[in-house]
Amino acid sequence: MALDKQQLEEMYRRMCLIRYFEEAVIAIHSSGELIGPAHPYIGQEAVAVGACAALRDDDRIAGSHRSHGHPIAKGGDVKRAMAEILGKVDGFCKGKGGSMHLADFSIGILGESGIVASSVPIATGAALASKLSKKDFVALVFFGDGASNQGACHESMNMAALWDLPVIFLCENNGYAITTSYKNSVSVDHVSDRASAYGMPGVLVDGQDAIAVWEATDEAVRRARAGEGPTLIEAMTYRFEEHSLGLDRIIKSEYRSSEEVEEAMKRDPLVIHRATMISHGFSTEAECDEIESTVKTEIDEAVEFARNSPYPEPGDLYDDMWATPV
Repeated sequence: MALDKQQLEEMYRRMCLIRYFEEAVIAIHSSGELIGPAHPYIGQEAVAVGACAALRDDDRIAGSHRSHGHPIAKGGDVKRAMAEILGKVDGFCKGKGGSMHLADFSIGILGESGIVASSVPIATGAALASKLSKKDFVALVFFGDGASNQGACHESMNMAALWDLPVIFLCENNGYAITTSYKNSVSVDHVSDRASAYGMPGVLVDGQDAIAVWEATDEAVRRARAGEGPTLIEAMTYRFEEHSLGLDRIIKSEYRSSEEVEEAMKRDPLVIHRATMISHGFSTEAECDEIESTVKTEIDEAVEFARNSPYPEPGDLYDDMWATPV
């Protein structure tokens, strides 16, 4: 295995950070303290963490509406992330972005967007900037199976392939675009099958296995830095929660059975990664327990930090909305 003990344990730590962060968000939302939508990333942690483990701090990422996990996987501060979700001034965007707009340019997090597939051309543009400026940073964009059918996604892939841009298109196929199965909206067996139409590699990977995602992304990063162009990776994963918090009170569609969800939850990415570390002799049960305990404390502190942070002043509403003229 190319990864060492420190790398594997850091991957597990970040997956635990995402899981406990999301559980805290769900609890806060249930209490009524968090108003507005939030889209839990629980069940998909291996995709974000496996992919970001193959990136450098100066590599760029962009995400979607389901993107609490992506900035955490890239190394984003969970205190600032929680503060942003609660609309507080100490958040990534001073409390003005909220759940779907977590950004930290200092470590390459370009942000996310609730507009389906809109981050795909942003990441492609970042890759173009890398090439034009003769730098070697890579851009990676996370998007879902529903976004794979949007025109912006296809236009970006076509341009990236045409110009050999250093961008990685990572489709997190969790099976459903809200309630629509990808099998009813994608004309091929897998989204990654479309890669051949653009002349780029298409890689299908187990999205519940962080190491498998890392291996696929690491190879795509190598190609991108070498000037060999983009890669389309499709990670087959599953969201354990509803599309967004509270949606089950609005949409009563039985689009997936409880049996299907229960079966999918048997392949919990945290359980899989922990078992791999222990079975290969990298970590012990006690060491994994210690990681989990430390992370739980870190998330508790993040929640407390966010609650104690002030809200933005009304007079600050339009600050940072426009670039300052030269």
